[in-house]
Amino acid sequence: MSLRSARQPLSGWGRYPVYECDVYRPERLDQLSEIVASAPSTNLISRGQGRSYGDASLNQDRGVVLHDRLDRFLDFDPATGILHCEAAVTLAEIIDSLLPRGFFLPITPGTKRISVGGAIAADVHGKNHHRDGTISNQLLDFRLLTGQGEVLRCSREENVDLFWASTGGMGLTGAILDARLQLRAVETAYVENTTERCRDLDTALSRILESDRDYEYAVAWIDCLARGRSLGRSVLLRANAAPLEALPAAARNDPHAIRAPWRPSVPIDLPSFALSSFNMKLFNSAFYAANRDGRRITSYEQYFYPLDAVGHWNRIYGKKGCLQFQAVLPLSSSREGLVEMLERTVDARRASFLAVLKSTGPACDGLLSFPLEGTSLALDFPNTGPDVLALVEDLHEIVLRHGGRVYLAKDSCLRPDQLRAMYPELGRFQEIRAKYDPQQRFSSSMARRLGLEVAP
Repeated sequence: MSLRSARQPLSGWGRYPVYECDVYRPERLDQLSEIVASAPSTNLISRGQGRSYGDASLNQDRGVVLHDRLDRFLDFDPATGILHCEAAVTLAEIIDSLLPRGFFLPITPGTKRISVGGAIAADVHGKNHHRDGTISNQLLDFRLLTGQGEVLRCSREENVDLFWASTGGMGLTGAILDARLQLRAVETAYVENTTERCRDLDTALSRILESDRDYEYAVAWIDCLARGRSLGRSVLLRANAAPLEALPAAARNDPHAIRAPWRPSVPIDLPSFALSSFNMKLFNSAFYAANRDGRRITSYEQYFYPLDAVGHWNRIYGKKGCLQFQAVLPLSSSREGLVEMLERTVDARRASFLAVLKSTGPACDGLLSFPLEGTSLALDFPNTGPDVLALVEDLHEIVLRHGGRVYLAKDSCLRPDQLRAMYPELGRFQEIRAKYDPQQRFSSSMARRLGLEVAP
């Protein structure tokens, strides 16, 4: 096999930043091993679907390994619900193949168009973190190709330190080859979705703390442009799995059928005024008015993946892309921190197309896993230059003051000192990384930005 790479510009899903990278595309595992052992690039980072927002799967002027051709299903046992697949298999492919057979992912983020390897590297969570935690809770084991060329099986019993460094480790411990996941049997492909409007942040937080535990899935849309007495007005969207008897008669004959809606696509980069503060105020008012209190049956597709229904939706931010921001605050300071972040966003007059609030449960054992018990807020801002960078920097400082942390899979501008303050297990992560990859064969633009590369 030739170890020649192709130089091309890459970005994350936020389309900021964009870097020239040396791209390798193995078709077999032996080719991947050869790339890790002998490719001339200084170092490498794995890339699945490229759905992390910032620079986690970028490696400016260095190597990026595309895993998309290493995407086989290896085994599925319907008696146990255990799936064994290669790391480039996407959540969408798992759902398309196994939901019609009555199985669904216990943990899924807001997009199904990510790879299993990427999901593990980011230790993704979903609308049920308050109950079920991160993907590490459904992960039985995986095989990892280290920078020294070893293939190691990692689990809670075997290479335990590497297991917990890799779940949430953003690909910096090696290349995930394959994994075994525990799927969940479901009676139908639907949920009972309960909608509840809250006039302000205090009402929303009160209802979240009082009743999220009554629902398997819980998330809230939040109006990040509302101010004054309406600051933080929200729509709570909670759901439980729908039993067969709850379905309309027409759906009961095939309760696991996937009825994917027509999927439009954003054909071009939209102009900057499309997401102006004025337009977003109109959108937010319409969304709040349209989502009245009530209960209805909703497909898994509609409830979990509304944005996946629109192709290339990241083009709405324009050519310069967006800065995604997601933070979690502990319960003790959630209200104060959220008020500060929302007021800073309102004062900046920066519209966020996606604004999501949800409760999170206890932290897991992943050394760089994001969630801790409290409340998470996700925002995104069109990249208009230094003013937006300054806003995100201010939000980072608010998070620090309130004992929270920022999600690395959605970050593009956190500083090394901020990372150290937010992730107390960072030193342990670095020790494990150095143990298994002392030459730092695996690295990324994010790793360098965050000071995770050390001089040899």
